[in-house]
Amino acid sequence: MAIAQSLIPEFTHEMSVLRRVVERVPADRLDFRPHPKSFDLHALVNHLVTIPGWTVTTLKETELDFGLPETQAKQPKPSSTTEGLLSTLDACVEGALEALNQASDEDFRVIWTLKNKGEAVLSMPRIAVFRGFVMNHLIHHRAQVALYLRMLDVPVPSIYGPSADEPTF
Repeated sequence: MAIAQSLIPEFTHEMSVLRRVVERVPADRLDFRPHPKSFDLHALVNHLVTIPGWTVTTLKETELDFGLPETQAKQPKPSSTTEGLLSTLDACVEGALEALNQASDEDFRVIWTLKNKGEAVLSMPRIAVFRGFVMNHLIHHRAQVALYLRMLDVPVPSIYGPSADEPTF
């Protein structure tokens, strides 16, 4: 089985769970911040819904310099509505699936570099970037949003098993 084809079922599952979490984000509480050092919910969830789209950059480019103004200009515009968040998420997931479906095993072995204003921050094979900086990063921030939901007394969906609000999956 090709690498991409082995990753797609996991990606698809994680994206369906992510969508259920984002659907529950209360648009009237986007200013919620559990601690002064924490992202507010608006910044966190807007960041979260764009992460699947990083798959495209990872598989179609060999580097990304996040310190450049043109890179910042390409970022999806933040949304303050549930519909807008879901639209951004859906577009990013669609692009990611297209990139995954087009990727060869050799594409995953290519070294990819993250830069900040021209200086390399990290270089590693694309497969490691996809697993670490797309999937694991997304799962980490999804868990943060789920915690914010709990703190806001919003029902938390089941993620890897039952939650206190969804005792069955």
